[in-house]
Amino acid sequence: MYLRKFARPSSMMMMAKLKETTGIVGLDVVPNAREVLIDLYNKTLTEIQRVPEDEGYRKAVESFTKHRLKVCEEEQDWEAIEKRLACGQVEELIEEAQDELKLIGNMIEWDPWGVPDDYECEVVENDAPVPKHVPLHRPGPLPEEFYNTLESLINGNGKSNAAAPNKEEPTIPSTSQ
Repeated sequence: MYLRKFARPSSMMMMAKLKETTGIVGLDVVPNAREVLIDLYNKTLTEIQRVPEDEGYRKAVESFTKHRLKVCEEEQDWEAIEKRLACGQVEELIEEAQDELKLIGNMIEWDPWGVPDDYECEVVENDAPVPKHVPLHRPGPLPEEFYNTLESLINGNGKSNAAAPNKEEPTIPSTSQ
């Protein structure tokens, strides 16, 4: 805003377009977003080297990070970066890159690729009791009309035991049992 009020129009044309807001609550504009992204992507590429070379996670992170870094190095303007990457605003990309750096550290600590070849995973069969730490979700019963319609379709008579609904009025299935 300050520049608009006091800078001469000819000098404004020389400057890059300034972003006033992200339009996202809590996400402030980063005036040097391109430089921040380049730095974060270089850190990501350095940090991901600690993950084993043949892991899919490393390959995926290297691939999209190299692509994004290349775009940031080729483009000078934040609008062009956002347009070419088509993954949100540069400020969102910064948050995402910061999160990826944290995740790389966590993945190295968790070592999910270090599972021994002889490790056996417990398989829970359908009739086995569900462990207490696993949430049990059972959907509620379907309305009686559903079963009547299904039975009539299976029997092939095309008529339901329930009264045919009036096509003019919307029907609400009963949930009382």
